[in-house]
Amino acid sequence: MNFMKNAFLLVLLVVIGFPFSDSLLAQEAADALLLHPTMDSWPGYHGDYSGKRHSALTEINPRNVQNLTLAWVFQTGQATELKASPILVDGILYFTVTDNIWAVDARTGHQIWHYTAPPNNAFHIGHRGVSMYKGWLYYMSSDAHLLSLDPKDGKVRWDVVVADYTKGQWATMAPLIVGNHVLVGVSGDFDNLQGFVRSIDAETGATQWQWDATPIVGTPKAATGGNAWMTGTYDPDLNLVYWGTGNPTPVLNGKVRPGDNLYTCSIVALNPDTGKLAWAFQPSPHDTHDWDAVEIPVLVDGDFHGQPRKMLMQASRNGHFFVVDRTNGKSLLTTTFGPVNWTLGIDKQGRPIPNPEKEPAPDGRLIAPDEGGLTNYRSPSFDPKTGLFIVSAAPSYSLYFSKPADGSYGWSGADYSLWSKGILEAIDYQTGKIRWSHELGAGRSGAGVLTTDSGLTFTGDAFGNFLALNTNDGKTLWHAGSGAHIQSPPITYELDGQQVVLTSSGSVMFAWTLPKSSGNRHLVLSAK
Repeated sequence: MNFMKNAFLLVLLVVIGFPFSDSLLAQEAADALLLHPTMDSWPGYHGDYSGKRHSALTEINPRNVQNLTLAWVFQTGQATELKASPILVDGILYFTVTDNIWAVDARTGHQIWHYTAPPNNAFHIGHRGVSMYKGWLYYMSSDAHLLSLDPKDGKVRWDVVVADYTKGQWATMAPLIVGNHVLVGVSGDFDNLQGFVRSIDAETGATQWQWDATPIVGTPKAATGGNAWMTGTYDPDLNLVYWGTGNPTPVLNGKVRPGDNLYTCSIVALNPDTGKLAWAFQPSPHDTHDWDAVEIPVLVDGDFHGQPRKMLMQASRNGHFFVVDRTNGKSLLTTTFGPVNWTLGIDKQGRPIPNPEKEPAPDGRLIAPDEGGLTNYRSPSFDPKTGLFIVSAAPSYSLYFSKPADGSYGWSGADYSLWSKGILEAIDYQTGKIRWSHELGAGRSGAGVLTTDSGLTFTGDAFGNFLALNTNDGKTLWHAGSGAHIQSPPITYELDGQQVVLTSSGSVMFAWTLPKSSGNRHLVLSAK
């Protein structure tokens, strides 16, 4: 790939002493970081391409984590909650709140610049971050525009329309960068909207290819939908990107769209250079409960039942945990990780078999999990040492109704959540058994998960507490109240020989470190 050639050329030029400027080296290094992140970086949404959200850093460990102290706090001043996962390149953090981007010094929390996108009337539901390639930032605005910005000052280089928000589509995702391909998708639950993954040229903004999740809009008895609204993952060895797609529409009325409704609620493997589909696996055939399968497809290389495998793991919104061979999409394991009552079993392909009696009806149907799912957008983590897939779950029940008076399209009904609670679960990927669980409070937690080589798991609970747990058994080792709801995943990095854990709640970013041996660090309060 051109990406690999560029990375090799950069290394060669550095070795022979080519006179790069410091800024040029920092910009070009960002491309190599996507393949091999360094300890002082977090260059993509997941940290690396795998989606494991696991760090090799060990300075903060189970013996000293109780000494964590605030290094700095950054106030965005926004009413909207932070859902973004910041990226870190060359000592600068970049993160978003709906239609706003900040560049912040990762050492001090001081603002470098702030960009606000033009006002729009799109659906504003939060935003998950930006991406970087060759010294340029890439951002999807709420009205489904892809912007390329200069990371030095936030000035816009180009702005291209990805979808028409006036028809009901919007954007929340951080793009996935593979070589010169900026891979994006959009959101939207309205009828007659095409779900897709699109590749856009990083330099020009031109569309390179588009893969459509469903047939052409207007195809008789065919679903629309399948929107790809979370960031996918990438295997550079297989040269495949893995993406989860959303639910079909009409959402609760499956009668007008018979069959499995491919490729909605699916995990798809695509060639990033051509957009060609390599394989697909469908966690929710013929979904009638709004259970997108966009949850992070986590890539793990390791042993499975005594055989080396290149695996893909997903804890899905529909309540099932899947392990598939990512070379071909074949099922290795399918199990549940909480209460599930909507299936007749598992088919030969490892897919749940929907029970027709559990489709929404005028007199209501009690369904587990609820519409929010047994998990959702919250990033999980995979710890290679323990073999644990750790996910923020929400055991739950809901009443689903079909409402003929609402017509045959759109939602065509309603669901009413009855009960849910937050729980962190550590799943043994070899068996699907839950090794341990940790209560997170009534409702559900919006926090994602981060694990480290030192044996720590970082997350947050439903009460707004940041947590550090022992990865081996889930016991609490440290906690700190944030005063607001947590909706974002933590990250970690090392600068100047010191590890930092970055968390956020409400509209505030918190940086945590251990006290320096020379004395306590001073708390720096930064604002917009």
